[in-house]
Amino acid sequence: MGLAKEFKEFAMKGNVIDMAVGVIIGTAFGKIVTSLVEDVIMPPLGKVIGGVNFSDLSLNLGMDPAGKEVILKYGNFLQITFQFLIVALVLFMVIRTLNKLKTPDPAAPPPAPPAQEVLLREIRDLLAKK
Repeated sequence: MGLAKEFKEFAMKGNVIDMAVGVIIGTAFGKIVTSLVEDVIMPPLGKVIGGVNFSDLSLNLGMDPAGKEVILKYGNFLQITFQFLIVALVLFMVIRTLNKLKTPDPAAPPPAPPAQEVLLREIRDLLAKK
């Protein structure tokens, strides 16, 4: 078996492709998605809502026993949730495209049977004629 054929079989295994897609999305698109959400999506959304900066949204829950403020920063959570949804959508589209590439072409003719099977059919047909 040639090196190229072995590599193709290895690369087309489902787990390897899924893992590679995850690594690529996580490293290459992570900062892009973060910037998209923080710099492009959230500012106009905040303006439409009434000049709200989502990263500043928080709820002061009071003081802890040590005298430190307890703050619930739900605005940051909203931004990270948008980032997750965008990454999940991109990942879904990539895997969907890869799955479409893997499926065999329905219009392709079925592969020819092995030579042994053809010979056995011919022998069967000759015996049936007798």
